[in-house]
Amino acid sequence: MSTTPSNVATLKAEILRLAREFSRQAHGANRPGYEAGAERHPAFVAGQTTVPYAGRVFTEDEVEAAVSATLDFWLTLGKEGEAFEKKLAAFLGIKTSVLCNSGSSANLLAVSALSSPRLGNRRLKPGDEIITVAAGFPTTVAPILQNAFVPVFIDNDPRTLNARVEQLNEAYREGKTKAIIMAHTLGNPFNLSAATEFCRKHNLWLIEDNCDALGCTYDGRFTGTFGDLSTQSFYPPHHMTLGEGGAVNIVQSLKFRAIVESFRDWGRDCWCASGKDNTCGKRYDWQLGDLPKGYDHKFIYSHFGYNLKPLDIQAAIGQVQLEKLPRFIQARIDNWDYLRRGLADCSEFFEFMLPTHASGWTPDGFTWDASGHKTVCSWFGFMLRVKTSAPFKKFEFARHLDQSKIGNRMLFGGNLVRQPVLVQLRKDRPESFRVVGDLAGADQIMNEALFIGTYPGLTRPMLDYVVDTVCAFVKRY
Repeated sequence: MSTTPSNVATLKAEILRLAREFSRQAHGANRPGYEAGAERHPAFVAGQTTVPYAGRVFTEDEVEAAVSATLDFWLTLGKEGEAFEKKLAAFLGIKTSVLCNSGSSANLLAVSALSSPRLGNRRLKPGDEIITVAAGFPTTVAPILQNAFVPVFIDNDPRTLNARVEQLNEAYREGKTKAIIMAHTLGNPFNLSAATEFCRKHNLWLIEDNCDALGCTYDGRFTGTFGDLSTQSFYPPHHMTLGEGGAVNIVQSLKFRAIVESFRDWGRDCWCASGKDNTCGKRYDWQLGDLPKGYDHKFIYSHFGYNLKPLDIQAAIGQVQLEKLPRFIQARIDNWDYLRRGLADCSEFFEFMLPTHASGWTPDGFTWDASGHKTVCSWFGFMLRVKTSAPFKKFEFARHLDQSKIGNRMLFGGNLVRQPVLVQLRKDRPESFRVVGDLAGADQIMNEALFIGTYPGLTRPMLDYVVDTVCAFVKRY
């Protein structure tokens, strides 16, 4: 058979049909837990089937998108990436997004962008300070040190897991403090009213680590849209997945796009997309640095950058996941609420997480403080903090969950200041970071808190098993 466009299209269509059928038969365990037709899911056997704390949630739609992009074989970031960036920015309602290979890389790019000479007198230089929070994931903090800036750790509130914003004034040093970077922990927005007001007052940059919080809202507006920059992760446990992947969201100032792309793409000054040349129309007419006039713009570097691009195949998957994101977000809200109701009688033993600005919880919903602010959490997980008065410790509880095949996690690195890397850094270079107060809240989280899953792949039998297992454990006491 001769090769014609029609034959190629027919062959591709058949491959994609088979890919969809393969996915339907092979990946039932990865389908959304809320999906109609429970027969599509493998049977859940209590005590034998693992209840993950998180995981990939997809159907044949994502598999088809990945196979289709693979058959096209562009591979490196291209038209699929461009389309995904536009759709993500449109979903959030921001200027633009820049896709990269992980959420950790997104944090590195966002913090590095603050060092760019293109920011003029607002650029950060070595020794400048960035306020962050003590308990969380280390890659929120690592880019500060990797850029020779100084992290200043404030404490966490154990009820919300977020920063004690009342410590911001104590952390601030005029002429030294230049930015804030904090995460919306476990999908709970931090106090954005206080943080944005503080940044405006002192002319500071604000980076929201939105990796655990895509789809959360603060006063009706998506998190990730309040700061100058925000970051996303698309690792499998997160709100949507590209397998790997991340993004830097540029909220208002488009000058950040060229800066972030430069750091992502080796530090080059050229902004041509992969496979394109001379979009500026003066490729051989630039004179920058001490280079000779006419030096090829594709090989002029304005920053010391990295190569942090993802594959176009990932972006093709991401576009399908974005279409499902609103339902994924609602599933996380519903699953958290189901667990909270089911575990209400365990409050003698556990403290439960509260959204920022919430004053309490009832079966009818949250009650709110007098601030006038409200948050809606698309929960990354369900936090259980073992009370100091409980007759068991967190680690006993964690082992029981593990033995019962219920996935659970600590709050990432706990109090990061206690981690070996920062203990050693304090010995080697005590001036490399600062700590505000005694970090008692971060220590409390480290010693008492763990979380279980709320992700959209959980089925009702899984959630019932979790509730029954936790209730049976505390009844021993």
